[in-house]
Amino acid sequence: MNHRHRARRLALQGICCLDAQGPGVMDLVRDFISDSREVPGTVALATELLDGAYGQVDRCDGVLKDHCHHWDLGRLALIDRGILRLAVHELLSGQTPAKVVITEALKLAKEFSTAESPRFINGVLDSVLKALSEGQDGAAEEDD
Repeated sequence: MNHRHRARRLALQGICCLDAQGPGVMDLVRDFISDSREVPGTVALATELLDGAYGQVDRCDGVLKDHCHHWDLGRLALIDRGILRLAVHELLSGQTPAKVVITEALKLAKEFSTAESPRFINGVLDSVLKALSEGQDGAAEEDD
């Protein structure tokens, strides 16, 4: 498993913890990532992904609401919502190729979620990517 995937795993765990317990546990989540047995580069990337995705949670959720047809984000499984938020953050940042982002999201879904989740996540992310590439999502053009 490469260090970028390991970083995404740590970031996802942090995102899910924050989603369940709120922003008041951010220091504990950062400690969890720092105390992992990962190399410093992996820890740094995990922290960057966590801060980016959680820092833009409202923006990511706004994009997701437009693409999770017939689903209220609050009713999605916690892990699926976390995977989607992380992936949308990465798609919006444009630092990682879209195919890599989607492939990594599917790996996380297969690893941590249900058998049906990868198909659902793939569909949502394909829709997000199509809208972003066509410039249809205002969230992609916003400046923070």
